[in-house]
Amino acid sequence: MGRVILTGARLFDGQTCHDGKAVVLERAQIAAILPASDLPEGARIELGGGILAPGLIDLQVNGGGGVMLSGADPLTEIATICAAHARLGTTGLLPTLITTSSSLTRSVLAAGVAAVGRVPGFLGLHLEGPHLDPKRPGCHPAQHIRPMTEDDLDLICEARAGLPALMLTVAPASVTPAQITRLTAAGVTVALGHADCSFAEAQAAHAAGASAVTHLFNAMSQLGAREPGLVGAALSLPFAAGLIADGIHVAPESARLALRLAGERLFLVTDAMAVAGTDLLDFDLAGQRIHRANRSLRTENDTLAGADLSLPEAIRFCIEVLGLPPEQALAMATARPAALIGSNRGRIAPSLPADLVHFTEDWQVNRVWQGGKPQAKSPTA
Repeated sequence: MGRVILTGARLFDGQTCHDGKAVVLERAQIAAILPASDLPEGARIELGGGILAPGLIDLQVNGGGGVMLSGADPLTEIATICAAHARLGTTGLLPTLITTSSSLTRSVLAAGVAAVGRVPGFLGLHLEGPHLDPKRPGCHPAQHIRPMTEDDLDLICEARAGLPALMLTVAPASVTPAQITRLTAAGVTVALGHADCSFAEAQAAHAAGASAVTHLFNAMSQLGAREPGLVGAALSLPFAAGLIADGIHVAPESARLALRLAGERLFLVTDAMAVAGTDLLDFDLAGQRIHRANRSLRTENDTLAGADLSLPEAIRFCIEVLGLPPEQALAMATARPAALIGSNRGRIAPSLPADLVHFTEDWQVNRVWQGGKPQAKSPTA
């Protein structure tokens, strides 16, 4: 790819917005950020206003493009999910496996190692289970929820060595502080979720190395007068916390409270399912039929099953409904989640991959580049 210069939009670099800047792309990388009035030779793309931001980063993506990460054909599933979300503006993500059998978990971990360097947008994996709390299963198949064994611990630590990042959602009911310490020592990002734990148990897990909370407020012990629960721990201890900003999983009032208390520790996730980037109205999840209606995904018994959400929609919700400054909403979907998994993505700076998304003035996705290559915009973006 020759030199390409993107100009004519405000630039959000992962932290702040800048006027009068242009981004120079060369050989799939960001070559320079220069004053728009002093540019080198190259093919210029005039963006015509709006905001040029880093490609979005999502740490919890169960599916997209019509497929779930299930383990049935995991390498193909990973590639399909990453491609579907790139068209929506998310150029880096962790395909997420919900609770399943040991054999399918092994299959997905092996496929993740094989995907490194082969699948654009693949930043690693997120295992949401199976070491959760049976009291807070959500839509996870209860028959596969179980305590972590020594074999499980060895498998996860070995897999982390072959992956750029591995995030693991666990509950104190199924994982000990000593196991959490071993996981974090191996480079695993440990998050608490699907947990009915006490504040003290969450605090012990944090002291052992757990650094995040999965989909804040959902499938966890709530804030009470005498027992703060996992919600109270997430809001008062230095956990990073993922937020599904769709107005369905978390009421706007609760989200604003979390933003006031947790501030820069919050980041956006979609918890997206197979329907992302498609017009599908239902799909299968672990033997359950999931129905899409009224901007939500639900089981037959009306349990929420992931979200019908893209990161650009979550950013727009944060700005238009929650009243966040654009820089804060954008950081929650770029630099913050990237930093949690130790990635340098989510920023616009020289030598980084040319992963970029251009938003119009009303926060619609206009154009997406991944590794410097323009991506066809999804019709559902």
